[in-house]
Amino acid sequence: MAAVAEKAIGSDEQFIHRQTPAVAETDREYQRDVNKLVDLLSQLNPSAKEFFPSYYAPSGGGHRKSDGRLSPDAPIFVVSTEYNYNNGVVSTNDNSKDSSNEGSENNLPNRKRRNGNNLGKRRITDMIDRAQREDSIRRTVYVSDIDQHVTEEKLADIFANYGQVVDCRICGDTHSVLRFAFIEFSDEDGARAALNLSGTILGYYPMRVLPSKTAILPVNPKFLPRSDNEKQMVVRTVYCTNIDKKVTQTDVKMFFEQLCGEVSHLRLLGDTAHPTRIAFVEFAQAESAILALNCSGMILGSLPIRVSPSKTPVRPRIPRAALQTDSSLS
Repeated sequence: MAAVAEKAIGSDEQFIHRQTPAVAETDREYQRDVNKLVDLLSQLNPSAKEFFPSYYAPSGGGHRKSDGRLSPDAPIFVVSTEYNYNNGVVSTNDNSKDSSNEGSENNLPNRKRRNGNNLGKRRITDMIDRAQREDSIRRTVYVSDIDQHVTEEKLADIFANYGQVVDCRICGDTHSVLRFAFIEFSDEDGARAALNLSGTILGYYPMRVLPSKTAILPVNPKFLPRSDNEKQMVVRTVYCTNIDKKVTQTDVKMFFEQLCGEVSHLRLLGDTAHPTRIAFVEFAQAESAILALNCSGMILGSLPIRVSPSKTPVRPRIPRAALQTDSSLS
């Protein structure tokens, strides 16, 4: 590099003799700058380490030679045939492998590729869930204006004439004495056929049947009744929502006992994430549970409550000490 600069200076000296004094002065300044550049370049060592990338392996022949290791600083790690033989791996072809597809020197998967695979799996799972939810919606009908004396069993028996009923969920309405329900069939044909029941008088009122816009939220199987005794408990139990947080368990019990009958078990639940609470109320008599459905829309505390038939029994709480004892024995 310094020799090239000196050669350029020699050619410039011949050109300066043919210039005017003003131009010659400018050329002399240019020559001084070139001389400074030559001095600077002559002090540099072109074989210095900083002139080579970190993944370059020096060799006597001037060609890159693998030392059996990969540099983590290289933009793409190249695995040569020599590396495969040194590490006990026999390659069946001459194609090299690079880390953009295979991984790092520690034989770990590429981080970006792993994150991309996780994101892809999550997207596929979301797509499957969405497809299942949409399929459930197409198999579900919405039924409104249901008489309060109609039970879920009776409603399911009526709609079973048009297809196999998978689930039936009656809900209370805080703005009406009537109730509404969601009925899910095993196929779309049953849901379409059930639309013909719209206008049928059930009890004292004609009910309306429309395609549903939502799917029925499934109940956790471990909360469903496990025995005939628990099935009888479910018949006597109602599910109450939209309960004011200021209302206590004693207030809820007194409210239902004054209007419906004796309460045998009560479970009031709530947390800091929701503005209201829920309750499972089990009565001593099944008739009291039917009367409790008429309480939907009544004010308890400062909010109108919603009362629906329960799908789950009110099981007694297991003491934490007993759970710890069982776990230690097992």
